Amino acid sequence: MLDAAARRLIDPPLNAAGRALAARGATADAVTLAGLVIGLMAAGAVWAGLFGLALVLVLLSRIADGLDGAVARATRKSDWGGYLDIVADFAFYGAVPLAFVLNDPAANGVAGALLLASFYVNGTSFLGYAILAEKKDMETAAQGVKSLYYSNGLLEGTETILFFVLICLFPGAFVPLAVIFALLCFLTAILRVIGARAAFPD
Repeated sequence: MLDAAARRLIDPPLNAAGRALAARGATADAVTLAGLVIGLMAAGAVWAGLFGLALVLVLLSRIADGLDGAVARATRKSDWGGYLDIVADFAFYGAVPLAFVLNDPAANGVAGALLLASFYVNGTSFLGYAILAEKKDMETAAQGVKSLYYSNGLLEGTETILFFVLICLFPGAFVPLAVIFALLCFLTAILRVIGARAAFPD
C-alpha cells in the first residue's frame, strides 16, 4: 500500500548510490547476495536475543535490497537478477519470523507459525498474479521498475519492513504484532485473488 509513495522518496538517492557503486565495479547480483547475507545475520541476531543488532542489520539488508535494483538500472537489468532478488527477499522474510520462534518457541511458536503461513499464502498470490500478468503482457512501474509484475496490495514491502522494525524494537510484543500482521497478510491475499479474478476472466 505504501510502496509507490515510498519509491518516490527513496528512488533518487538509491539511484545515485547505485550509479556510484556500479562505477566502482559492483554488480547487482553481488549487492543482492550481500543483502541476503546481512538479512540472515539479522535473523541470527534475533535468535540470539540481540534485538538492537538485529534492527541495524534488518535496515542494512533492506538498503542493500534497494541498491541492487539501482545498480542494475545503472548497468544492465536481467531476468536472472530479478529472479535472484525475489528469492533472496522471500528467504529474508521467512528467516526473521523463524528466528523469533527459535528465540522463544514456547511464547512465539504459534504466532510465528501463523505468520509464516500467511507469508506463504500471500507470496503465492503475489507470484501467481505475476505469472498471469506476464502472459497478458501487463506492465506496471508503481513499485519501481521490476523484472516481475508487482501487483499492489494492502501489505507490501514497505509495510513488511516497518513490521520487522517494530518486532525488533518491541520483541516482547511479537505475538500480538505477528497475529495482526498475519491476518492482514491473509486479507491482502484474499483481495489480490479477488483482483485477479477481475483482471484475468475466463
